[in-house]
Amino acid sequence: MASLEDLLSSTDNPVEMLRNVQTGPNPYPVPAEFTNWRDEQEAWQQTCILFDLSYHMVDLAIEGPDALDLLKRVGFNSFDGFAVDRAKHLAPCNPDGYVIGDVILFYLDEQRFELVGRIPALNWIMYQADTGGFDVGYELDQRTAMRDDNRRRSYRLQIQGPNAMKTMERVLGEPPPDVRFFHMTTITIAGRQVRALRHGMAGQPGFELVGPWEDKGPVQDAIINAGEEFGLRRVGSRAYSSNTLESGWIPSPLPAVYSGEATREYRKWLPAGGYEGSASIGGSFVSDNIEDYYFTPWDLGYGGFVKFDHDFIGRDALEVMAADPPRTKVTLALENADVLRVIASQFDKGRRAKFIEFPSAVYSMHPYDAVTVGGNVVGISTWIGYSSGERRMLTLAVVDRQYANPGTEVTLVWGEEGGGTSKPIVESHEQFEIRAVVSPAPYSAVAREQYRSH
Repeated sequence: MASLEDLLSSTDNPVEMLRNVQTGPNPYPVPAEFTNWRDEQEAWQQTCILFDLSYHMVDLAIEGPDALDLLKRVGFNSFDGFAVDRAKHLAPCNPDGYVIGDVILFYLDEQRFELVGRIPALNWIMYQADTGGFDVGYELDQRTAMRDDNRRRSYRLQIQGPNAMKTMERVLGEPPPDVRFFHMTTITIAGRQVRALRHGMAGQPGFELVGPWEDKGPVQDAIINAGEEFGLRRVGSRAYSSNTLESGWIPSPLPAVYSGEATREYRKWLPAGGYEGSASIGGSFVSDNIEDYYFTPWDLGYGGFVKFDHDFIGRDALEVMAADPPRTKVTLALENADVLRVIASQFDKGRRAKFIEFPSAVYSMHPYDAVTVGGNVVGISTWIGYSSGERRMLTLAVVDRQYANPGTEVTLVWGEEGGGTSKPIVESHEQFEIRAVVSPAPYSAVAREQYRSH
C-alpha cells in the first residue's frame, strides 16, 4: 500500500498538492438546520442548545499499563494531578515543536483512556503506540463519513447555554451535580447511565453527555422534551461549524508532518489515501514552504498550557520557542461595508469575489487567508464566518505580536490567487481586500471570563 511519503515523493511541492486536493471542508453529518441557523446560533447565548456530536469526530480508546506514559510522551501540558474522571486538552507536537492536531483526553478508569477529535493527532498517538515500545492496546472508532454503517461505539451529546442547567434539572428531577470544569461524573437520564463532562463552548455552562450507542434515542428525547419550556434548540451542521468563532478555538491546524527527517518514518506509516494525503488547503495565503503552514502552541493559544515538568516529543524545540513566541491568536472583526462589497460582487457581471457562504464561509479543510498591513503579510486567518449574535463576520487569526493589540487595523485578503485553485468548490473569482479590526479571542466576553477562571 502506498504511503504518504510515497505520495509526497511523487509531487514537486506538498503545498501545491494540498492546495489543489479535490476535497472541501469536513462534513458534519447531521441535518443542516433543525429550525434556522440564525436562531440556532443565538440560542447558545440566550437560551440553550443541544449539539449532536456523535458522528463527525473520531474516538480512540487506549488501555494498558503504559497508557498514561504514552500520553505524557505526546502531550506538552502537565499531567500533574490528572486522575480518573477528569479530562484535558491534548495537542501533540512534532519533534520541531509544531502542532499535529488536538483532541480531548478523557481519563475513564485506571489504565483506560479515550481521546476524541480529528484523526491527525490520533494517528500520531497510534504510531507512537506501535513504535515506542509501550505496553498498550488501542481501538479506533471512526467517524461516520469513514464507515459503512451508521453506528458508533458511543453517542456524544452536548447541552449548553444560560438555560442548560434548568433543562438538566428538569431531566434529572433534581439539581444537576456540582462538577468543576473538565471534571466528569455519572448521572441517570431516562433510566440510562450517562457519563457527564462539565463543559461548555462560547463560555456558556453545559455538559457533554456520553453513553452506549443504543441509549442515544431515549437520552436525547428526554433532553429535548425537558428543554422545550426553556427554549432549547437542536443545532444543525450550518450553525455548528460557526460556534468556534465566538469560543476562539482554532479547529483545523494543518498537521505538521509533511517535512523533515524526524517525521519521515511516520510518513511511511501513514497511508497515501488517509486524511493527511487529502487535507485540502484553501485561501489567499501562499508559500512554497509547507512549514509556513505549521502552527506552534502559542499560535493556537495553547502557550499557557506548555509545561516542562516531564519529557515529551518536541520539548527541546518548545523550550526555545517559549523564550519569545513571535505570533499569537486573535479574532478579526471584519468591516461590514467591505463584506457587503464582496457579497454585492455576486451581482456584478464583471469582477466577482469568492462567494461568502453563511454562516460558515470555510471552503477547505484547512483555511489559510493572508492578513496584511501595508501590503505585507503579518498573519493568517484560519476560520471565518458570520455570528448572528454579534452581527459580524469574524475570523480566527494568528498574527505577529506587534499587530495583536485590540483595535489594530489590518486587512484580510479574501479569495485565492490567479482566479482560484482547482478544488471543485472554488469558482473563478478575483481577490478582494476586507478591512478588519483586531479583537480578543475568544470574542465573546462571557467565554473569555469562563475560560480565564479555569
